[in-house]
Amino acid sequence: MTHSAVMTDIEFAWSALGGDPALLARVSTVVRRGTLPARLPVRELARASVGACTLAAAELGARRAGLAEVPRVRLDDGAVATAFTSERHLLVDGRAPVTFAPLSRFWRTTDGWVRAHANYPHHRERLLRALDLPDDPAAVGAALAERSALEVEETVYAAGGLAVAARTPAEWAAHEQAAALARRPLVETERLDSARARVLPPLTGSPLLPAAGLRVLDLTRVIAGPVATRTLALLGADVLRLDAPRLPELPDQHADTGFGKRSATLDLAAGRRTFEELLAAADVVVTGYRPGALDRFGLSAGELTERRPGLVVAQLSAWGAYGPWAGRRGFDSLVQAATGIAASRAARDTPACCRPRPSTTAPATCWRRPSCGPSRSSRPRATAVSYGCRWRGRRPG
Repeated sequence: MTHSAVMTDIEFAWSALGGDPALLARVSTVVRRGTLPARLPVRELARASVGACTLAAAELGARRAGLAEVPRVRLDDGAVATAFTSERHLLVDGRAPVTFAPLSRFWRTTDGWVRAHANYPHHRERLLRALDLPDDPAAVGAALAERSALEVEETVYAAGGLAVAARTPAEWAAHEQAAALARRPLVETERLDSARARVLPPLTGSPLLPAAGLRVLDLTRVIAGPVATRTLALLGADVLRLDAPRLPELPDQHADTGFGKRSATLDLAAGRRTFEELLAAADVVVTGYRPGALDRFGLSAGELTERRPGLVVAQLSAWGAYGPWAGRRGFDSLVQAATGIAASRAARDTPACCRPRPSTTAPATCWRRPSCGPSRSSRPRATAVSYGCRWRGRRPG
């Protein structure tokens, strides 16, 4: 594979962020065949997202350190693949982390498959309540086998749970949500006020940490958002993750995505004064909830920047901020099922995600985690070193 071919995907990601095309010449790659094997171009996606993130970090570091040129960026497929599969290299008290609960899997229906997500206790309860079933995988499987996938999708959604019908790429392309997203760019930025962001002090010494001194409030959960803020922490930012006391993060998931951060629990309703003190000192707020979910706490992007002029707000969501599914809950495993990613990797009539991994009974996942992909919030021109603005991102599907 030529360097030009390898750079095509990196150029696409960099362009989506509004990056300076001239800086792409600073990027070199080490291609390692066999990394992140998949039917879909997972390796190319990984390389592109990490490349865009790393080049943005290099540009920010150069500006803050007063360097004459942006440092060179070297992308090694081996390192990229390790970052993308970080949970597979993690041990918690000597054991591998638990990634999916028993009810979080594909289920056979009368007309296909449905993918449920029930890792969190409150989501499991809503799923079972919607289906009027006990917490028994055998009972769930038997009941769903007698219902259509779309019926299950709508019934569970109406109860606040998470389940989607598995679609083919063609079926997703014909869906209203796919049409709504096709009309939008992959990444969007919006200027919300005219106030300047806090000026970060010059960088000195080594290693060069581009985001050193940047204060980030992390209001994200699960994988994409926490990995984005973990990346900011890796780049030197001071990241504080906040979770609701009654809805704590899954311990193993928290361990994997919490490196370099501080974390705390805070009731956003009862602890409003504490949050406002944290907001006043923050440079960036990253949210990973469905659009509008935090508005009742006064945490919409507009309200946040009104109270903290110059703030950068980065928002990530499963289905995007537009279209009929904009307000729906979602996770990567559901996105891949709904958009046809799982179907593209299926063999015979069994989705790839439903087949067990070797030497384990846990359902496998056909999702590959991006490391720096979601962390486009570290992009200096669009977010971290800009005027008060809002950044929106969605996962490509």
